[in-house]
Amino acid sequence: MGMGDRVKDGLALLLLIAATAALRATSFVPAVVDTDEGLYMVQAAAWLEGGWPLVAVWDMHPVGAPALFALAFLAFGVGVEAVRLLGLLCVAATACGLFALVRGAGGQRSAGLAAGLSYAAYSLALNGLCTNTELLIAPFVTGAMAIGVRGFVRARAGRAPGWTEILGMGALIGPALLVKQVVVPEGSLAFALLVGPAWIAGLLPWRRLLAMALTYAALCAGPFLLMGLVYAVQGWLPQYLDGSLLAPFRYSLERAAPAEAWRRISSGLLQIGLPIGAGLVALALARLRPTAADRLSWIGAVWLVVASLGVAAPGFYFAHYFLLLLPPLSVLAAVGLVRLAQAAMAAHWQRGGVALLLAGLVAAPWLDEMQRRVEIGPGWLHPDPVRQVAAAMEQVAGRGASAFIANYHVTPYVLSGTVPPTRYVFPVHLTGGFEDLSDTSADAELARVLATRPRLIVIDRGWMHTMRPPAAAAVLAAIGQGYTLAASVAEQRGPVEIWQLVADQGAGNGRSMRPSSQ
Repeated sequence: MGMGDRVKDGLALLLLIAATAALRATSFVPAVVDTDEGLYMVQAAAWLEGGWPLVAVWDMHPVGAPALFALAFLAFGVGVEAVRLLGLLCVAATACGLFALVRGAGGQRSAGLAAGLSYAAYSLALNGLCTNTELLIAPFVTGAMAIGVRGFVRARAGRAPGWTEILGMGALIGPALLVKQVVVPEGSLAFALLVGPAWIAGLLPWRRLLAMALTYAALCAGPFLLMGLVYAVQGWLPQYLDGSLLAPFRYSLERAAPAEAWRRISSGLLQIGLPIGAGLVALALARLRPTAADRLSWIGAVWLVVASLGVAAPGFYFAHYFLLLLPPLSVLAAVGLVRLAQAAMAAHWQRGGVALLLAGLVAAPWLDEMQRRVEIGPGWLHPDPVRQVAAAMEQVAGRGASAFIANYHVTPYVLSGTVPPTRYVFPVHLTGGFEDLSDTSADAELARVLATRPRLIVIDRGWMHTMRPPAAAAVLAAIGQGYTLAASVAEQRGPVEIWQLVADQGAGNGRSMRPSSQ
């Protein structure tokens, strides 16, 4: 590659970063897009005050997500904007990684740009406007796949992979596994691409292959094991194992009902229907030839199948799970757009044709996001109920006060500076339908929380159906005994009520406190 090509590739990467920032600009507007993000925010904020994830704030994921959120808080300040900036950086890094993957496979610069822009645009769909685990792990997985694809191409040229590639790939997949275990299939595929063709061609002796496999496994498992050691030294190994391993295992044993699973799958795939269509074109025109486009088509197809395992494994098919499909799908879509232009246009029109097709592909999710933002999207032309609830909580009780959000988003804990009286902060884990994921009786913990008489109890009337009947009855009984309605905020589905402890009225701000670890 000459200096001119390097300069053009550098300019392409700058374009991807700028386009990602423009496409995701509205991510800084709403306080909540998906509820999971708020839990990681609460964990991260508590961690910065000394309350470690899984101990002070429980979850059914490893600690990688709150660790990255805490770093974002340290770098950019505590708030929604810091988390969304983290998400923007992750999407930009993934888009650049996809460009590098396509170029490393010998693909055209236009195909690399198409892959990166497709990913950035469709990260707006599937609740991807917030910073969820799928966005956090994507740069690591894409980087590892880029290394694997480059190794695949070099093996065809008679060059075996070296230790540098193994170390780099392990350094990427290891931290990703600390965020979410769904990385395992894709991490395995990346390693297979790197060493498989070289071993088959006789370029890699089996002893060296075994040594590389063991080294790679150690690097992948290293961050998780090291963090477990840190927890063990402090006497928290049971909490670490429960939240990081046992609870995800319990979650995987449950499944959405078939009708509900089909509805969620259909909804998820429809949101990325255009990239799927372009990807099908790439596969329809792919041949068993050693061209870069064919290579990318087949690798993209295998990658898509492997990524689908991560979507299907939990059995619930929530919208953000389908974000795992976007990196391989973006590669396939990019090849499909290029081949459509090649098939339909004369050579001198093809570059413009790819640009036109790509513009249509990218515009679809952006226009959909803008329509939602204008019509019902909070925080821009309309009030943001989550921020209003947080402001009311802070005004009524003051920062540092104890507050219990029974069935609403948990982001207001961070925005208002109030503190939950339980380590089971996420309502679905305590009052909702996933109460059996932890090793603690949800009913007993809820009774303990209500007995502490938190200064505030927040109830979303429109989400009462998400609570278990006994939990809903217990919360309603509690507010009927010594609480008064201090504020009410209109949500799209109904009012969100902030109930204040009667004995606490006029008491002023409470002292700072951390979530209980009981």
